[in-house]
Amino acid sequence: METEHRVVLGDARSMDAVADDAVDLVVTSPPYPLVEQWDDLFADLDPAIESALADGDGDRAFGLMHDVLESVWSELERVLAPGGIACVNVGDATRTVDGEFELWPNHVEIVRRMRDLGFSTLPELLWRKPTNSPSKFMGSGTLPPNAYPTLEHEHILVFRNGDLRSFPPGDDDRYESAYFWEERNEWFSDLWEIRGEDQRLAADDGARERSAAYPLEIPLRLIRMFSTYGDQVLDPFLGTGTTTVAAMVAGRESVGYELDPAFAEAIGDATARVPPLSERLAEERLDAHREFVDRRRAAGESLGYEAENYDFPVTTKHERRLQLYAVSDVDRDETADGHRYLATHDPY
Repeated sequence: METEHRVVLGDARSMDAVADDAVDLVVTSPPYPLVEQWDDLFADLDPAIESALADGDGDRAFGLMHDVLESVWSELERVLAPGGIACVNVGDATRTVDGEFELWPNHVEIVRRMRDLGFSTLPELLWRKPTNSPSKFMGSGTLPPNAYPTLEHEHILVFRNGDLRSFPPGDDDRYESAYFWEERNEWFSDLWEIRGEDQRLAADDGARERSAAYPLEIPLRLIRMFSTYGDQVLDPFLGTGTTTVAAMVAGRESVGYELDPAFAEAIGDATARVPPLSERLAEERLDAHREFVDRRRAAGESLGYEAENYDFPVTTKHERRLQLYAVSDVDRDETADGHRYLATHDPY
C-alpha cells in the first residue's frame, strides 16, 4: 500500500490545492484566540485585532480572532465530503484584559460558528492533561473567594458534514481498519488522560517562537476512530506536522496547510522518523491485545472469533479481518507550494 501526503506552505483560508468534497476527515488544533502566544499571529492576519487588544476591548478581539478561524471553517464546509468528520482540538483562554480576569470560551464559539455553517455537532471529547504541578489554582491562594480552578483540560470538538457515510457491504478498507474491542472501549470514552508534549520551535531568521502540547496519540486515535485506510485527512493548521505523521502511521493519505514556512524542516524531520515509529506502534498494539487476551483467559473468559491475519482471537466479528501496516519507506519531493511525501506500507 502507498499513501500520498502533501504539505502546503500557505494560508488555509483559501485551500485551492484541495478539491470540493475531497477530504474524509479533518483533524486539527488551531491557534487559540486570546491565548497570548497567538496574539501576533492573529494580528498579522487582521491588524484590527492588535488595535482591539491595545484598547483593552477583549470582546472585540475575541470576535475578530474567531472571524479569522471561521474563514477556515468555511473552507472545511467546501472540502469535507458528505458524511465526513471534523475534529477540532481547542482550549479555552484565561486572561486579564483591561484589568478584568475572565475565561474566554473558545470551544463554545467554535461550536456556534460550525453549527451556523451547517455542521452537525457530535459528542465531544475532553482531553485532560495530567500535570505534576503542586499549584492547582489561580488567584489568591488559600483565601476565599478570589481563586479560580486551573484549566487542565482541552476540548476535542467533533462535527459531521451531513448524514452518515455509507460503504459497500464488506468493504475491505473499512474492515481492515477495524480497531480492537478493548481499544474502542478506551478511545470512545469522553475523557482522555494523555500527557502533552512540548513542540517548541525556537525563533530563527525572524520565525515566530511557538509551542503546542499536542501529542501524536491525539490525532492518531482520531484518525483510527473516524476514517478508513486510504481516506484523505486534512489539517489546516499543521504546525510541526503531527497530523501528517499520524496519517502516515495510520495508513491514510493527508494534506496539511501551514502558514509559517519555518516549520517545513521540522515537518520533514518528523516524517523521516516514521518507519521505525510505525513499526514500534504496530508492535505495541499487537502486544497490548495479546495481553488483553491473556487477562480474559486467566479470568476464565473466552473470545468468540479468530483473527484472520494474526494468531490470536478477537472479541467481535468485525475485528476478524483487522490488518495493521507499518511504513517501510518515505520519499520526499519538492512541489511548487510545499512538499509531497510518498509512504510505502507493508502488512505487519
